[in-house]
This record gives sequence, structure tokens and C-alpha cells, in this order.
Amino acid sequence: MKIRGKSVFKYQIHTPTTVQMLLSPRRQEGQSVLKEDFRIEPFVPFFNYNDNYGNHCVRAVLPVGNLTMTTEIEVLVNDVEIPVHPFPPYILVEDLPTEILIYLSPSRYCQSDLFELQDLASWVVGNAAWGYEQVEAIRSWIYQNVRYEYNTTNSTTTALDLARQRVGVCRDFTHLGIALCRTLSIPARMTVGYLDKLNFMDLHAWFEAYVGGKWYTFDAVQSETHGYRIVLGYGRDAADVAMVTQFGSATLNSLEVETELLEE
Repeated sequence: MKIRGKSVFKYQIHTPTTVQMLLSPRRQEGQSVLKEDFRIEPFVPFFNYNDNYGNHCVRAVLPVGNLTMTTEIEVLVNDVEIPVHPFPPYILVEDLPTEILIYLSPSRYCQSDLFELQDLASWVVGNAAWGYEQVEAIRSWIYQNVRYEYNTTNSTTTALDLARQRVGVCRDFTHLGIALCRTLSIPARMTVGYLDKLNFMDLHAWFEAYVGGKWYTFDAVQSETHGYRIVLGYGRDAADVAMVTQFGSATLNSLEVETELLEE
């Protein structure tokens, strides 16, 4: 399926501000980029680079004044893969590929080394079979027990915070899912991008877990994981996949996001 994504960031820049932006789609299996247009108005020179996770990023120095950054992309993607029984099994840590191990460790927003989260994960998965079934139990529990509501969390909210307060947005749902997976020694990573048919249209976050020798998608905001997605980036948590990271004084005045499914 072909999906179009568009995001428009409008900023007021108070002092010359260096920014790093993660707004370009990944080139990878199952995702073919057909069109991509990124522009800054008024014009500002920028350059592209790949970060440590292979995400395609942009750097620029934004001048003082009002400024608009627009990204428009068209991508050919597959629907989310949902396996059938027998479900993908747990992989022993000693058998994991070396490059996957980074997604087992605690990170800034996903404190999987805390006993409180470890106890919660054990209770949530119960007698589920090790591997995919455990992750799906975690995803389903978050959907059923955490309320989605804007302006209830902020950039400091962690997985532990969400486990206690039970209200947040997609970023928070994702952090909790990742942390609970990691407490069970299941590698999990944060994914950001576009999703069609979001109830609250925005750039979206979900998580992926490594079971059965590959990554599978899990979205705790949905009753069941589904939909066509454009992946922009992967990371350990939100600290690695911020859409815009700024080093200076700038105010985001608005963000508009659109998606549209197109005929192939």
C-alpha cells in the first residue's frame, strides 16, 4: 500500500539555534520511499547524516525569526505482520545477535532494572507462553489499563511514572511496553513515524520486540495492532528518536500532521 505523510512545524526562533531533525523515512525491507521533499522556509542550508541507529537525519542552524519546516513523503509499505499459532518464541540472551543486545538494557525512560516494573511485568504476562505471547499480553494490558489523554505527561515522564499514574500519550504507552519487555529479557525498541487512521492525528510512537529471530510491531494505543505505517526511526527510547532536538532558544508554535492512503 502507498501512504502519504506530511508534517509542518512552525517555529519562532529567538536566538540562532542548531537543530537535529529525524523526519526522513528509513530505507529498509518492507518500506520503499517513492517521494521525499523536505524544505525550510525561509531557506536555510542543511545537510543529511545517519545516526548510530541508521536513522536518516538532518542538521541545520536556524536563524532568528519565524520559520516553517515541511516534510512530504510517499512510501510503499506493508501492513503490520501478525503471526499465527505457533507464535514466535523467546530467544535466549546468549543466542541473540550482538547488535540486538543494546535493546535489552535499561535506558533513560525505560527503567527495566527496577523491581516495581519487574514485578508488574511478571504479573501482567502470567502464564503466557514465553516470547510473542508475553509481549502481546503486555501490549493488551497497557491498552486496557492506561488512559490516553493529552497534557497529562511531559518530556520527563518515564515508564515507571506511567505504571503508577495510568494516563498518558503514545510515547508514554510505548516506554512502558518497552520497559516491561526488557524486564523479561525480551529486546524492545521504540519506533516513531506515521500511522494511518489515528484517532488523534500526530506523529506516532509504538514499540517493536525481538522474538523468534525478527522484530514484530506492537501498538498499545490500539485495541489490536494494525494499520499502514511509515517508519522514521528506531531507538532505545524517546531520547534517541526525538523529531526535533534543539540547542538554543526556539518555540514550537504549531505542528500539523496528515496521512493519506493512496492507490498503488
